[in-house]
Parts: sequence; C-alpha cells; structure tokens
Amino acid sequence: MTGRLVHTGQVVLDLVMRVAAVPEAGGDVLASNTVLLPGGGFNVMAAAARSGARVLYAGAHGDGRFGDQTRAALRDEGIAVAQPPIEGRDTGVCVVLVDDSGERTFVTGTGAEAGLPPESLATVEVGTEDVVYLSGYSLLHGSNRTALLGWLPGLSVSSVLFDPGPLVGDVPSDVLDRVLSGVDVLSCNAREAEVLTGVADPGSAARALADRVARDAAVIVRDGPDGCVLAHDGEVRRVPGFPVTPVDTNGAGDTHCGVLAAGLLDGIDLATAATRANAAAALSVLRHGPATAPSATEIDEFLADRARTGSSGACRSAR
Repeated sequence: MTGRLVHTGQVVLDLVMRVAAVPEAGGDVLASNTVLLPGGGFNVMAAAARSGARVLYAGAHGDGRFGDQTRAALRDEGIAVAQPPIEGRDTGVCVVLVDDSGERTFVTGTGAEAGLPPESLATVEVGTEDVVYLSGYSLLHGSNRTALLGWLPGLSVSSVLFDPGPLVGDVPSDVLDRVLSGVDVLSCNAREAEVLTGVADPGSAARALADRVARDAAVIVRDGPDGCVLAHDGEVRRVPGFPVTPVDTNGAGDTHCGVLAAGLLDGIDLATAATRANAAAALSVLRHGPATAPSATEIDEFLADRARTGSSGACRSAR
C-alpha cells in the first residue's frame, strides 16, 4: 500500500453497557458490565490499520481527558493525527447498550468532534493514492459540513468512501445529493439503504442507490450475516457473508468499512475487498467492544478455513 486512509469523521468514547434488554420508557435495568472505550470513527481507522493501511485522522478532538484517551488510543494503533485539540471542549461520548442478542442501541452526546473549524482541512495534504473516508455524522454538524463541502470537490484522490450512518435521514437532502454525486464508493447497511430509497430489499435498494451516485461509482449495502450487495458497472450481485453467533454487533459496520478501505488501498477488486470485509465483520462480532476488528492474518486464516469447508464467499446475482 502506498496511499493512506484519510478519515474525516468523528472519534468519540463509547460508554458500553451490557444489558439483558433495553429498558422500557421510564424503566431501568442493571448493566452486567460497563467499559469506556474509543469508538465511532476510531473503529474504522483501527480496522484499516490492522489490515496494514497507513491511516491519518483529519477530524476534530477535544483537549479534556476524553480527548487524551482518544489520542492515546490512536497512537497505540499507529494512527497519525492531523489536527491540534480544540481548546475548551472535550471529545464526546456515546452510550451504547448491548443486549443479550448482541444488538446495540446508541445515544450520542457530541463534543469537540462536531466542531471541526471550516478552514482546518485546508492544512491536510492528500495524495492521488489516498482513500478519503466521509461519515454521514459529519454532515449533521454545521462547521464540519461547511469544511467538507468546501474541501472535497478540490480533491484528487484514489477514492472517496462514504458511510452515511444511522442518522442519514436527518441529513439535508440537498447536501446528501451533493455528496452522493461526488463519492466513489457508498457503503451503508440495509436499514440505511431503506431510509435512503424506501426499498426494503437490499438488492433493489442497491440498484436504486446506484442511480444516485456517479456512473462509475460503486454501492455496497451491508446485510449482516448475509454479507453485502455490490452494485457496480451496471451489475448488482451479492457477496455472501459468513454467519456466526454474535456476542456484540457494535462496530461491525465500521470494521467492514475499514477493511474495505484497506482493500481499496491495496489495489484489490471490489468484490474481493467486500469478501474480506464480510469476513472481518463476522470475526468482529465474536468479541466484546466497539473496536474489535481482526488483523489481516486473522482474516486470511478465517477465509482459508472457510474455503476448506466449502464456504468460499463467491459472488452471485442479487435481486
């Protein structure tokens, strides 16, 4: 890999609480375990770094103790930081409730990561072999949105990878249209694809989304244990997943995006990159915590084992 993943999204701290079930309105439950770990954009970057990518965090971060923990975690993963801390404001926190089925529910409290100064991205140097990652969360915050919309059109990079995120329905439609027309890869989960298109079937949603991006852009709709749907060059096909029994689905989509980005940087084709991303996501849900992406070696061994047992992840046509 000669390029880098340049991540423009947000790193927050995840307050992860294991619960039997999410409480009803006005109710309460006791958590069996509580940890405070870096999450959000950190999951994507850690996944890419563990697959061998060089990574630069170009987003904002605070100057308090949460910001300190964020920077320490980035440093431990070998991830470079482009921006100085924002003075007088700490990094935000996301409360993550993980129930006994492994499903997760979020409540996010924003911090310094939502206040990227509009002029700050001008200092970030990107190269033609870099992959730039854009998060839909960034488009919800005025300063971040202004910074990105002013910076992205002038880029000359290998790819712009856009993950719209669970709040994509709150992104202004004109902003979303501008972004979609300029990305090279759109990666979203099935729920987000339905919000964007009104279509529940992932294959049909991928086809509809392919009409909203540039002609040569690709659309990936992540579909949990069923893998993902890839729409590219007029073809829609399913890249099968690797069903496992999850213990924690928090960060699985981020793992998928990070490993996909590493594949793009490595120059492999989209279907192969998506297969590796599916495998990485399957491995990630077998571990507790948000940043549970496997290493490249673990992905290789997992795929080799599945190939031996006849589960190859070969592509097939999607509806």
